[in-house]
Amino acid sequence: MASGDHLVSRAIRRAILSVSDKTGIVELARFLAQRNVEILSTGGTARHLSDAGLPVTSIASWSGAPEVFGGRVKTLTPRVFGAILYDRDNPDHAEESTVHKIPDIDLVVVNLYPFESTISTPDVSVADAIEQIDVGGPSMLRAAAKNHRHVLPLCDPSQYARFMTEMDQGDVTDEFRREAAIAVFRKTASYDALIAEFLSSRSSDRPLFPDSFFLPFRKIQDLRYGENPQQAAAFYAPAARSTPGFEQLQGKELSYNNIADLDAAWRLVGDFGDPACAVIKHTNPCGAGMGAAIDEALRLAIEADPVSAFGGVIACNRELDGRSASLLESMFLEVIVAPSFSAEALELLGRKKNLRLVSSGPLQVPMELRTAAGGFLLQTSDEFAGADTWKVVTKKAPTGTEMEALEFAWILCAHVKSNAIVLTRRNQSAGIGAGQMSRVDAAKLAITKSVLPTNGTVCASDAFFPFRDGLDIVIDAGVTAVAQPGGSVRDEEVISAADERGIAMLFTGERHFRH
Repeated sequence: MASGDHLVSRAIRRAILSVSDKTGIVELARFLAQRNVEILSTGGTARHLSDAGLPVTSIASWSGAPEVFGGRVKTLTPRVFGAILYDRDNPDHAEESTVHKIPDIDLVVVNLYPFESTISTPDVSVADAIEQIDVGGPSMLRAAAKNHRHVLPLCDPSQYARFMTEMDQGDVTDEFRREAAIAVFRKTASYDALIAEFLSSRSSDRPLFPDSFFLPFRKIQDLRYGENPQQAAAFYAPAARSTPGFEQLQGKELSYNNIADLDAAWRLVGDFGDPACAVIKHTNPCGAGMGAAIDEALRLAIEADPVSAFGGVIACNRELDGRSASLLESMFLEVIVAPSFSAEALELLGRKKNLRLVSSGPLQVPMELRTAAGGFLLQTSDEFAGADTWKVVTKKAPTGTEMEALEFAWILCAHVKSNAIVLTRRNQSAGIGAGQMSRVDAAKLAITKSVLPTNGTVCASDAFFPFRDGLDIVIDAGVTAVAQPGGSVRDEEVISAADERGIAMLFTGERHFRH
């Protein structure tokens, strides 16, 4: 017990049990009944306990107020809330409780209407969702949490075992009472935030950036550590679902860095319509390929930089089949993520017991959030306008093959840390210059990192060329066409340089910085 904690010398003689999730409730009620605790209950919970042979008093008969409006009002009565809220240490409250004949309620066991599971149902209507907004449950829990020195609130079945242990040891500690109260306020805050977000999502005039926003997320798992061993970490997912949106099929527990990398890899391949694969290291792609089949795309991605692929994360946007799995048998990898894995692939890769295999559905990331300057930055997700909006600004136009290569390069470039320069062919990366402080350095790095010949490649730059020097560097390496946003005060100088060197250049009109 922490310093200053003590046993609260208040016996539990009367309890309210009203739950949607019936997990463990019969066992808890039986425990209470064996200790002569009067059990008050409502509706379905009362029937459930009565069917189990347990003595139950209905809230309606105890409070003198019938359930009305189809059960919408069951517990919202002065007797119920007075019994929960009055301060036992306050003489005036004690006198009022006697005058109004309001006895104590010492334990409130409530969990909330299943709003979360309701809105996870496809095409749920607003009317159906509203019927699953609990009013009495959160109110009773908050009342008990406010008065937790006297009234213990239990809002989750996971708390029952500890409660029973503490009660059997004599009484309930102040420490557990505080923890239970905190759990209530976290639960109801998340519940209200989820409701607000759902109703807002169904509103036609929803502001993109409201004056305040809430994050109804739940912890999926604690992680061994964060980016580094001295950092603690955990993984959370939206509270509307109990899983992270992906499933780990085998291998060691996913780490903080694994999750960050598989997210980066999965977002990249998700932007390609054709079969595509990417190899990711430290959230940057080191190789990407696209092909008629997924094994061809995977081979191209690995060939682009086989040395950097060591210890990497691989993503494929089609099922990973046996042919693809055979390409990976001899490689050391951290994670492979794909929509699914064939039986043959699972058998082959199952021999690598530590290799993490993850299946994932499409990512839905309408907004992106990150911490900064003691607060949060919130932005919409980056999207592509489409190559049909690009403008040829040079005398020479790109060939059909060059145009295909530029589209491939542009998508890839948007997933590389800025400043970014990428060199590619029609369906394979050749050189990736990531995260440099100048565009010249990024161009030099893309060439230096290239394992494959750069002659005949195309180039994508995530932002404009501020001077011709970076452009000259990639042209010297054999680049024949360039896609860049445009918008520099020296655009004409850069266009003239491209014309002078005889290459095609397009302005995309959109920038894809990735910090």
